[in-house]
Amino acid sequence: MRDFVSAAFAFPTAVFSVLLLVVAGYWVVVSLGALHVESLDTGGDTGGDDVGVLDVAGLGGVPITVAVSLLIAFGWFASLAAATVVHGPFAPAVVLVVAVGVAWLVTRLAVLALRRLFAAAPGPSRADLLGRPCVIRTGSVTSTFGQAEVTAADGSSAIVQVRQAGDGGLRAGSAAYIYGYDDTGEFFWVVEDPSTLA
Repeated sequence: MRDFVSAAFAFPTAVFSVLLLVVAGYWVVVSLGALHVESLDTGGDTGGDDVGVLDVAGLGGVPITVAVSLLIAFGWFASLAAATVVHGPFAPAVVLVVAVGVAWLVTRLAVLALRRLFAAAPGPSRADLLGRPCVIRTGSVTSTFGQAEVTAADGSSAIVQVRQAGDGGLRAGSAAYIYGYDDTGEFFWVVEDPSTLA
């Protein structure tokens, strides 16, 4: 046990040991519910277009806290193992280089496996609103003006710009259906709910 403690707190393993204690403390706080896994992330969205340091290193696609925790843990194990094998005047430098290289390689493989777990679910799109019922919120709907409230499949609601072909009877509070989207004007086409027609 004394040899293990000595090896764990000898340079360069001591660097990883201190970082590992910080990581362990962080995950204890997370497990108690005081923090979330993504709380220290600068971007928050693992599926975004922004390229960060982890992406350049091939460790993107998971929260930064997960990637860094794995990197430190694997670095600690690799450093401890290398310190027991490598001896000589340049041993600390060799151990550090080997530990960082092994840690990066193993973390990269782990991140590749974990990306599916942390893949961001696609947000709702305009196409998801096609065919959905809506309620008119403006006094009337014409071919140039109108708004309606629509509820998406996930339960979220939004006020969207709507238009009606011709001069229909859609008024505030009327039920309607969304049947199309105009990319140029960025509005939805609606038609009166047939069940409300006399």
